[in-house]
Amino acid sequence: MARIITHILIGFILGVSGNLTAQSPEALVDLCASQAGEDATYLKDFQVKLGESVNGRSQVARYPLVLSSNNIYRFSVCDTENSESKAVIKLYDSNRLIFSSYSEDTKEEFNPFNFMCRKTGIYHVFISFLDGKPGEAVGILSYVSRK
Repeated sequence: MARIITHILIGFILGVSGNLTAQSPEALVDLCASQAGEDATYLKDFQVKLGESVNGRSQVARYPLVLSSNNIYRFSVCDTENSESKAVIKLYDSNRLIFSSYSEDTKEEFNPFNFMCRKTGIYHVFISFLDGKPGEAVGILSYVSRK
């Protein structure tokens, strides 16, 4: 009987310790989603881990998604403490940049930003880091309710 209890305790300890490390990305998702605002409903997250730029080209994570017309969507991005640079989230319609959380010209940050979708279709979310530095981040897509 004592042997069974010992095995159960060891299994529990190993299971809990595995969850502690696995909760890190989920904790960042929860934190970033909570910063989207009370009027925002979480829809999807984009977890990113990018390395250093290669041959002068910054690494970029790309995610396709379908957005519906007449809806307001909120995009936000949060990076980890280990990231060497600021994460940037960009929204594209085909090859056309719709909006970015960072303006290269003014060096201003727009995080989160809202997008009023005028046509249903496939859009693309790009997440990268300034200056091609490595890092980890989470992008959040939320639905904004109209009041």
